[in-house]
Amino acid sequence: MEPAQVIVGIDEAGRGPLAGPVCAAAVILPQDFPVEMLNDSKKLSAAKRDAARLVICERAIAWGIGWASAAEIDEINILQASLLAMKRAYEEMVLCHSAQLAKIEAEGLTAVIDGTFAPKIPIPCKPMVKADAQVPEVMAASILAKTARDRMMERYDWFYPEYGYARHKGYPTKAHREAVLKYGPSPIQRMSFTVKAP
Repeated sequence: MEPAQVIVGIDEAGRGPLAGPVCAAAVILPQDFPVEMLNDSKKLSAAKRDAARLVICERAIAWGIGWASAAEIDEINILQASLLAMKRAYEEMVLCHSAQLAKIEAEGLTAVIDGTFAPKIPIPCKPMVKADAQVPEVMAASILAKTARDRMMERYDWFYPEYGYARHKGYPTKAHREAVLKYGPSPIQRMSFTVKAP
């Protein structure tokens, strides 16, 4: 008898910003998870994302977060850095939830990745465009990645308040671009990204 397929949802947040890391998450949800609270993280308010994050972390069978720094983005490009963060998220999930994963037959695991590319991980991967709006596990990964990265950028705001990272999270808003042109690049600037004048 073939093992039941278990989906690992994987997604990233932070491909578009001019500063800061890219973050990814990997999530396995139980069958009784309240999926009605899930959606593409960009379609949820910050309050709903935070509420969903707490439930995901508490009730998921397994989850992990992975990062790739601004320096790594500059070195290998944003696509490869995103895939690296996804790989690290999967590895973190396996490392931190080995007991739960031991109950799942390995050949029953399949990763669904938001987008058109897949990281190099030791299970079958299925890239899917807009999976973060269709597959609950990917929605959950989207929420974890977005909330983790937002919190990280809020912490960076403590160190570099002149750049306004708590407000725009590193995305190329008018205020962010003006700050970069006024103060120069911050230590978490993606130097391979072009900062256009407002």
